[in-house]
Amino acid sequence: MSKQEIPSPPPQASVRLDLWLWAARFFKTRSLARQAVETGKVEIGGQRGKASRALRVGDALRIARGEERFEVAVTGLSDTRGPASVAQTLYAETEASRLAREQARAMRVAERNGYRAPETKPDKRARRLIKALGDIDAL
Repeated sequence: MSKQEIPSPPPQASVRLDLWLWAARFFKTRSLARQAVETGKVEIGGQRGKASRALRVGDALRIARGEERFEVAVTGLSDTRGPASVAQTLYAETEASRLAREQARAMRVAERNGYRAPETKPDKRARRLIKALGDIDAL
Protein backbone atom coordinates (compact mmCIF):
# COMPACT_ATOMS: atom_id res chain seq x y z
CA MET A 1 0.00 0.00 0.00
CA SER A 2 2.02 2.90 -1.27
CA LYS A 3 -0.95 5.24 -1.55
CA GLN A 4 -3.12 6.19 1.33
CA GLU A 5 -6.78 6.00 0.52
CA ILE A 6 -8.84 8.94 1.61
CA PRO A 7 -12.11 7.72 3.09
CA SER A 8 -15.18 9.09 1.36
CA PRO A 9 -17.54 11.11 3.51
CA PRO A 10 -20.50 9.14 4.87
CA PRO A 11 -23.84 9.76 3.15
CA GLN A 12 -25.81 12.53 4.76
CA ALA A 13 -28.76 11.54 6.90
CA SER A 14 -30.25 15.04 6.91
CA VAL A 15 -29.75 18.59 5.59
CA ARG A 16 -31.11 21.96 6.74
CA LEU A 17 -34.33 22.87 4.94
CA ASP A 18 -33.16 26.28 3.71
CA LEU A 19 -29.89 24.80 2.48
CA TRP A 20 -31.68 22.03 0.55
CA LEU A 21 -34.13 24.50 -1.06
CA TRP A 22 -31.15 26.53 -2.27
CA ALA A 23 -29.24 23.46 -3.48
CA ALA A 24 -32.35 22.14 -5.30
CA ARG A 25 -32.61 25.53 -7.05
CA PHE A 26 -36.04 26.51 -5.80
CA PHE A 27 -34.57 29.82 -4.60
CA LYS A 28 -31.65 31.83 -5.95
CA THR A 29 -30.04 32.55 -2.59
CA ARG A 30 -30.07 30.83 0.74
CA SER A 31 -31.41 33.94 2.43
CA LEU A 32 -34.41 33.95 0.05
CA ALA A 33 -35.00 30.29 0.94
CA ARG A 34 -34.82 31.10 4.66
CA GLN A 35 -37.22 34.02 4.21
CA ALA A 36 -39.70 31.82 2.31
CA VAL A 37 -39.64 29.23 5.09
CA GLU A 38 -40.10 31.88 7.80
CA THR A 39 -43.07 33.47 6.01
CA GLY A 40 -44.86 30.13 5.67
CA LYS A 41 -44.36 29.55 1.96
CA VAL A 42 -42.81 26.12 2.59
CA GLU A 43 -44.63 23.29 4.37
CA ILE A 44 -43.22 19.93 5.38
CA GLY A 45 -45.79 17.17 5.63
CA GLY A 46 -48.59 19.74 5.87
CA GLN A 47 -46.93 21.67 8.70
CA ARG A 48 -45.08 24.94 8.65
CA GLY A 49 -41.34 24.35 8.95
CA LYS A 50 -38.31 26.16 10.28
CA ALA A 51 -35.24 27.01 8.21
CA SER A 52 -33.05 24.89 10.47
CA ARG A 53 -35.32 21.83 10.34
CA ALA A 54 -33.55 18.63 9.35
CA LEU A 55 -34.83 17.41 5.99
CA ARG A 56 -34.66 13.69 5.18
CA VAL A 57 -35.23 11.58 2.08
CA GLY A 58 -38.93 10.85 1.69
CA ASP A 59 -40.22 14.10 3.21
CA ALA A 60 -43.11 15.75 1.34
CA LEU A 61 -42.82 19.50 0.71
CA ARG A 62 -45.26 22.13 -0.50
CA ILE A 63 -43.41 25.15 -1.89
CA ALA A 64 -44.97 28.46 -2.98
CA ARG A 65 -42.70 30.56 -5.17
CA GLY A 66 -44.36 33.62 -6.65
CA GLU A 67 -47.49 32.37 -8.41
CA GLU A 68 -46.15 28.82 -8.75
CA ARG A 69 -46.98 26.03 -6.31
CA PHE A 70 -44.88 22.87 -6.10
CA GLU A 71 -45.63 19.61 -4.32
CA VAL A 72 -42.47 17.53 -4.19
CA ALA A 73 -41.02 14.50 -2.45
CA VAL A 74 -37.37 14.63 -1.40
CA THR A 75 -35.38 11.92 -3.23
CA GLY A 76 -31.85 13.10 -2.49
CA LEU A 77 -29.92 15.33 -0.11
CA SER A 78 -27.27 17.90 -0.95
CA ASP A 79 -25.79 20.89 0.79
CA THR A 80 -23.99 22.24 -2.28
CA ARG A 81 -25.55 23.99 -5.24
CA GLY A 82 -24.69 22.30 -8.50
CA PRO A 83 -25.98 22.30 -12.06
CA ALA A 84 -29.74 22.26 -12.68
CA SER A 85 -29.58 18.70 -14.03
CA VAL A 86 -28.16 17.51 -10.70
CA ALA A 87 -30.61 19.64 -8.68
CA GLN A 88 -33.58 18.03 -10.43
CA THR A 89 -32.51 14.63 -9.11
CA LEU A 90 -32.95 15.83 -5.52
CA TYR A 91 -36.76 15.85 -5.74
CA ALA A 92 -39.71 14.29 -7.56
CA GLU A 93 -42.68 16.53 -8.31
CA THR A 94 -46.13 14.98 -8.12
CA GLU A 95 -48.10 14.66 -11.35
CA ALA A 96 -51.03 16.64 -9.91
CA SER A 97 -48.70 19.49 -8.97
CA ARG A 98 -47.14 19.60 -12.44
CA LEU A 99 -50.56 19.65 -14.15
CA ALA A 100 -51.85 22.38 -11.82
CA ARG A 101 -48.78 24.55 -12.55
CA GLU A 102 -49.22 24.09 -16.31
CA GLN A 103 -52.92 25.02 -16.11
CA ALA A 104 -52.15 28.11 -14.01
CA ARG A 105 -49.47 29.17 -16.51
CA ALA A 106 -51.93 28.71 -19.40
CA MET A 107 -54.52 30.84 -17.57
CA ARG A 108 -52.00 33.65 -17.02
CA VAL A 109 -51.06 33.58 -20.71
CA ALA A 110 -54.74 33.64 -21.74
CA GLU A 111 -55.42 36.61 -19.45
CA ARG A 112 -52.54 38.56 -21.01
CA ASN A 113 -53.67 37.91 -24.58
CA GLY A 114 -56.49 40.47 -24.38
CA TYR A 115 -54.19 43.34 -23.35
CA ARG A 116 -52.46 45.36 -26.05
CA ALA A 117 -49.89 47.92 -24.96
CA PRO A 118 -50.19 51.30 -26.69
CA GLU A 119 -47.76 51.82 -29.55
CA THR A 120 -47.03 55.46 -28.65
CA LYS A 121 -46.99 57.61 -25.54
CA PRO A 122 -50.37 59.12 -24.62
CA ASP A 123 -50.93 62.67 -25.85
CA LYS A 124 -52.13 65.56 -23.70
CA ARG A 125 -55.82 64.69 -24.05
CA ALA A 126 -55.25 61.00 -23.31
CA ARG A 127 -53.16 61.84 -20.23
CA ARG A 128 -56.01 63.98 -18.89
CA LEU A 129 -58.48 61.14 -19.48
CA ILE A 130 -56.16 58.67 -17.73
CA LYS A 131 -55.78 61.02 -14.79
CA ALA A 132 -59.56 61.50 -14.65
CA LEU A 133 -60.07 57.71 -14.46
CA GLY A 134 -58.16 57.72 -11.20
CA ASP A 135 -60.37 60.44 -9.75
CA ILE A 136 -64.03 59.82 -10.62
CA ASP A 137 -65.06 63.24 -9.27
CA ALA A 138 -62.81 64.96 -11.83
CA LEU A 139 -65.18 64.20 -14.73
